[in-house]
Amino acid sequence: MSSELFSPLVLRSGGTLRNRIAKAAMEEGMAGASQLPDERLVSLYSHWGEGGAGLLITGNVMVHAEALTGPGGIVLDQRAALDPFARWADAGKADGAAMWMQISHPGRQVQARMPGVAWAPSAVAIELGKHSKRFARPVSMSETQISETVERFAVTAALAERAGFDGVEVHAAHGYLLSQFLSPLVNRREDRWGGPLENRARLLLDVVRAIRAVVRPSFAVAVKLNSADFQRGGFDADDAGRVIAMLEPFGVDLVELSGGSYESPAMSGRPADDRTVAREAYFLDLARDLSETSPLPLMLTGGITRRETAEAVLTSGVAVVGMGTAIALTPDLPRRWQAGNEATERLRPVTWTDKTLASAAGMALVRHQMRRVTSGKEPTGRTHPLQAFLSDQRAQRRALRRYRAWLEAR
Repeated sequence: MSSELFSPLVLRSGGTLRNRIAKAAMEEGMAGASQLPDERLVSLYSHWGEGGAGLLITGNVMVHAEALTGPGGIVLDQRAALDPFARWADAGKADGAAMWMQISHPGRQVQARMPGVAWAPSAVAIELGKHSKRFARPVSMSETQISETVERFAVTAALAERAGFDGVEVHAAHGYLLSQFLSPLVNRREDRWGGPLENRARLLLDVVRAIRAVVRPSFAVAVKLNSADFQRGGFDADDAGRVIAMLEPFGVDLVELSGGSYESPAMSGRPADDRTVAREAYFLDLARDLSETSPLPLMLTGGITRRETAEAVLTSGVAVVGMGTAIALTPDLPRRWQAGNEATERLRPVTWTDKTLASAAGMALVRHQMRRVTSGKEPTGRTHPLQAFLSDQRAQRRALRRYRAWLEAR
């Protein structure tokens, strides 16, 4: 079996990943007081840092205090204390892994019950049938709001570097704000931010350019990009290839490929696919095609659970294998693979017919495993999806009360 999985990867910015395995971003929803990381995240990333991955990418850290995907979101802006972030970075890096912060703005993907703002390139609401009312109705962003958003991303990246992180990953996938600008379904603007792909990609390129201007050349900058939105008429694989080429001159180290959004949660998997590798590496076919022309190293995330599948991903031309759920359930999975072993547990499948609720339950199952680790318990595949979903809803209600009080006091 190929040993490439445990070979180092030298980045364009000069850093080195000790191997080709990354813990991909998952939304932990574990903000402590003042929307800051606390000892729970320090404990969680200590476990992952000791697990043998070459790269740890945090769950999305919000660049705008008034725009969070959920009430348990971490916020890093000019008013945030840096010491908690420094402890978080140190925890992940202690055993030699690189630690990158994923930075994000949700745009219109904001729950209706959340205070704050719901911005989008155009005033196009999320369409989820009977669940549509769960999300805020967005407003179209002004030029001033767009420029302020670019500045927020740059500020958060600079602060992440000061806190000791090795890099940032700009989240431009899964239907968040930068992905919304890329999508012709959501971006219906007729100014320089809309229309042709070159205009729709302008915000992402401006964000990356602004970040590179305020961090050291040795600080890694990555982008998470949809290989496709999986919606008719939306952002597709050809668009992804063109955007990757646009990113190349801006000093991007790595492009992580994923797919889908809240409206089309392809990142949750394709259980109906008969091919084992396709079930485990949801976007492998698209990634293989993109790797043939990509001027940048690619990382693939989506359902990978076995070393054999990870090796197949690398063989396809992808440089880094990203895992979320598998590492949440088995934090030391990279070390197990290196020793010739595999994970012994898997999460129970969510078979609910309501795809929106099933996606939410799947994410709740993963967060439940993370909370078990922070409380000193072992992850378990025996948790029932309904138990995890209800527990997660209670945790979100508590977090919402704290977030409301914090935002009002601010």
